[in-house]
Amino acid sequence: MVEPLTIAVIGLSVLLLVVAVGYAARDRLIDDWLLAVAGLLELSLLVTLVVGLSDLGHIGDSTERATFIAYLVSLPVIPVGTAFLAIKEKSRWAMGSIAVGAFAVAVMTARLLQIWTSHG
Repeated sequence: MVEPLTIAVIGLSVLLLVVAVGYAARDRLIDDWLLAVAGLLELSLLVTLVVGLSDLGHIGDSTERATFIAYLVSLPVIPVGTAFLAIKEKSRWAMGSIAVGAFAVAVMTARLLQIWTSHG
């Protein structure tokens, strides 16, 4: 894993979380700017997926490798799923789901980095 890429993913996740909470507080619906941030997060997660899968031999423990792979494959689904839900659901709860999804991405990405560095 590339540490600057991981930090960028966590930063984008936190940005998305803060914006979604702000939108929920003002009862705003999803817009192009929020979708652009989610799209950047998605793109960075796809790059993380490719980079992480390219060097799986780096992780020696099979259970840690399985967790690492599960997180890598699951992460790109979260922003797409929450954005789709926010487009379909026209309430403040849609922004809540984006905020929770962004938080989950940040935590799971931090765990990916922890697994990666513990086996380095």
